[in-house]
Amino acid sequence: MKVLVTGAAGFIGFHLTKSLLDQGHMVVGVDNLSDYYSVELKRARLEQCGIFINSSLEGHSFRSERYADYFFFLIDITNKFKLDSIFVEFSFDVVVNLAAQPGVRYSLENPHSYVETNMMGFLNVLESCKCHDVNKVVYASSSSVYGTNKKQPFSVVDRTDAPLSMYAVTKKANELMAHAYSNLYGIQTIGLRFFTVYGPWGRPDMAPFLFAKSIYFGRPINVFNNGAMKRDFTYVDDIVSGIILLIDKDLANPCQVFNIGNGKAIDLMYFINCLEKSFGKAVEKVFQELQMGDIVETWADTSSLRSEIGFNGETEIEKGIMEFVEWFKSEKAYLF
Repeated sequence: MKVLVTGAAGFIGFHLTKSLLDQGHMVVGVDNLSDYYSVELKRARLEQCGIFINSSLEGHSFRSERYADYFFFLIDITNKFKLDSIFVEFSFDVVVNLAAQPGVRYSLENPHSYVETNMMGFLNVLESCKCHDVNKVVYASSSSVYGTNKKQPFSVVDRTDAPLSMYAVTKKANELMAHAYSNLYGIQTIGLRFFTVYGPWGRPDMAPFLFAKSIYFGRPINVFNNGAMKRDFTYVDDIVSGIILLIDKDLANPCQVFNIGNGKAIDLMYFINCLEKSFGKAVEKVFQELQMGDIVETWADTSSLRSEIGFNGETEIEKGIMEFVEWFKSEKAYLF
């Protein structure tokens, strides 16, 4: 199978790419190596797949030194011409769009970048699929689309028309765009609402990484909403397994959106406690008010995904954190 993965140097994109390659698929990766967070971390992920960047020139291509069927293109999906040229060169069976400007809080400061990348970029992906007969697109949505919803757990049938950030707005827009293209052009689109993904090679701007770095160096951590928060923490391997199951299966409904999470709401303080145990030391906690744009609790109802593909986010939080901390120490992740 030939798979295009956008955002291939990102957290989930890297893990998905490596898993697909290990299973013998041909993969074309695309990423612009945005400096929103450490470019060195993104390069290190690529090197795990045999891609060594020796040019910062947009449009430059690289072939893996480790996998014969891995090609990487340094492009931005907002560049329609360069993106389309990859579709001309390769005949893809499926596209997985993970490229996006991430970060709920940053979207309050720089909303324009979210509209450009998350909406215009995704539109370019859909247009290229339409023009080059790619009939299946799996794309990243987010649990943030549930916004002010109070009912728990979040279900895919719940209303998602009260977002709390521009990031959530763009992700909801992606779902609507996918729905239109599915109905207009017969493209099978599958949206995945990710719930707080963590694990090795994770994003350094997210709480698990920030907490780990502070614990490692003996610095205090900021705990928002005075610690009264819950998250459906989902281990990255479970996310990747779910994506691959969806890639491999033809769904009866040509346009679907699923929650993909662990299916449990974990107290933030318990998550921190697990990190402390894995590091073998406590951390000073600075309790603060809830930040603008934050959701107090997330909890995924994954019954529809379980029914469709047998998905089960099975990695327990204690095991996932232990593996994350082992990676953090062994790869000297505190340097990123």
